[in-house]
Amino acid sequence: MERMELIAPCHFGLEAVLKREIQNLGYEISAVEDGRVTFIGDAEAICRANVFLRTAERVLLKVGSFRAGTFDELFEQTKALPWEKYIPKDGKFWAAKAASVKSKLFSPSDIQSIMKKAIVSRLGSRYHVVWFEEDGASYPIRVFLMKDTVTVGIDTSGVSLHKRGYRQVSGKAPITETLAAALIMLTPWNRDRILVDPFCGSGTFPIEAAMMAADIAPGMNRSFTAEEWTNFIPRKHWYETIDEANDMVRDDIEVDIQGYDIDKSVIRTARENAEKAGVGHLIHFQERAVKDLRHPKKYGFIITNPPYGERLEEKENLPGLYREFGESFRKLDSWSAYMITSYDEAQKYFGRTADKNRKIYNGMLKTYFYQFQGPKPPKRNDGKGNNKVIG
Repeated sequence: MERMELIAPCHFGLEAVLKREIQNLGYEISAVEDGRVTFIGDAEAICRANVFLRTAERVLLKVGSFRAGTFDELFEQTKALPWEKYIPKDGKFWAAKAASVKSKLFSPSDIQSIMKKAIVSRLGSRYHVVWFEEDGASYPIRVFLMKDTVTVGIDTSGVSLHKRGYRQVSGKAPITETLAAALIMLTPWNRDRILVDPFCGSGTFPIEAAMMAADIAPGMNRSFTAEEWTNFIPRKHWYETIDEANDMVRDDIEVDIQGYDIDKSVIRTARENAEKAGVGHLIHFQERAVKDLRHPKKYGFIITNPPYGERLEEKENLPGLYREFGESFRKLDSWSAYMITSYDEAQKYFGRTADKNRKIYNGMLKTYFYQFQGPKPPKRNDGKGNNKVIG
């Protein structure tokens, strides 16, 4: 099978999480850069990466990269790429997105237009046609310029991978599914440990955690652009990948995952989303204020996305809200708390300085992932010679 380079974009600051995911799928990493990880795979890897990766935004098939400081260079270098390997004669192709950072060429619309002309020129000479009907499968092209280096890829995913298909309605300050999954993976939480989100909104953190616990692949119930690329990805690869995903699902697990929110309608939405994701039976959702946050067991985890106060009228309530959160957390003996927020006085009102914090861009918003780490639970022997964590 032919090896190709595949590019997986991700949230800035979470490249290491995605790199580990790709390696766990069995693929070799060729480059890690800001906001993306490049790896080596075959046609089957396109299917498996789309279905199994929890933290990638999409999967691009890299066609090539080159330097271009003028539009003439962009045209000639784009035309020199082997487009006929991937786009058939009836393929629908266009430069869907162009982004430019610190490069001489910076107008997205001009970059898109010149690339389209270059690809038409290349494919016209290969297929001996002057006009393309473009009535076949879609091959959306994405191009990224960084310091005059142009990287070109064909988007295999289509709709961004954070759209798992379960979240129809978002809460007031939604966190994307890919970001939620990555943040959970940055913590030591696993399916044997308690997880509570006291500001659960539409339920993204609890749902992503439950899907991980049950080994439900995030892309099992959605479609991808590359499913139509029968010219070089056999359909059987998609069927085999979904079979692999179905075989992994664990229906028999017991977990303690809870989501609270003060808004009754939001809790109703969270329950509906969890049902759609196939994990409704694994999560306990409840209408509850953060001041009433409590749990009888020790060594639990709080992973949450509290309000940021993006609207001015909400900002006045933040000191009191974070203070209540901090007071509730102090009563949870031996627990760990992880929160993502853009509120710059979060630690002050929470009443504790984080053991670690990590800067993460949630879209264009600069946020911090604060980590308040509790003690590790003692291990006990389960009678089979295995040490099992209590809690």
